[in-house]
Amino acid sequence: MRLSFQVQKQLNYFALDVKCSMADEFLVIEGASGAGKTTILNCLAGIVTPDEGEITLGGRRLFHHAEGINVPAEKRNIGYLFQNYALFPHMTVKNNVLYGLKNKREYKNWQMRQELLEDAAQTMDVLGISHLADKSAAAISGGEKQRVALARAMVTRPALLLLDEPFSALDEATREGIYEEFLQFRKTLRIPAILITHNHRETELFADHYIRLKDGRIEA
Repeated sequence: MRLSFQVQKQLNYFALDVKCSMADEFLVIEGASGAGKTTILNCLAGIVTPDEGEITLGGRRLFHHAEGINVPAEKRNIGYLFQNYALFPHMTVKNNVLYGLKNKREYKNWQMRQELLEDAAQTMDVLGISHLADKSAAAISGGEKQRVALARAMVTRPALLLLDEPFSALDEATREGIYEEFLQFRKTLRIPAILITHNHRETELFADHYIRLKDGRIEA
C-alpha cells in the first residue's frame, strides 16, 4: 500500500505546504506545537480540507483539488488514534472498539460481519484488553484507554494508520511498557503509518522515516 500526498493549507500564521510519498512504512513527524503536524493528519483523514493538492492511497484518489475530488472521512478507510483517545465514556470498552465497524459496508453482510467481529476479538486479545470488554471506558486507566483507542483504530482494517501523540498523556513508567507492546504490535502492520510526537525517543524506536516540521514546511 502506497501513500502519496501534497497538501497546502493556509493557517493562522503561515501556509502549510508539505509533500511526501511512502509505502508500508512508519513515518514520524516531529515539530514544535503549532507547526502544522496535526493539520497534516486531519487533511489525510478528511477532517480538514486542503486549499490545494492531492492525496492518493493505494492507487485511490482521496483528494484532488483541481479535479474536485474529496472523499468523505468515513469512506477513506483510515484509522486515526487521537491524542486524547476520543473514547465514549458512557460506552463499554467492547462497544468503543466496535463503534467504527457499523460504518463499513461489509458489516451489513452477516458472514463478513462475523469475520470482522472475530478480527476485533483477536485485536483486543493481542492488545491485552479482552478482560476489560464489559467495563465502562470511563473506569479504565490511561494506558488501557490508549490500547482501546488503538484497537478501535485497527478493527476497521484501515489502509492507513494515523497516530497523534498517542503516548503523551501517559506517565513515564506506563509509556515504557506501552512502547514494548506497540513495537510488537507494529510488526503485524502491513500498512503505512504516521506518528506525531515531541519525544525523540519515540522517533528512534518507531521511525522508518522521519521529518521535522517548522511553520508548515519540512525543515529536515
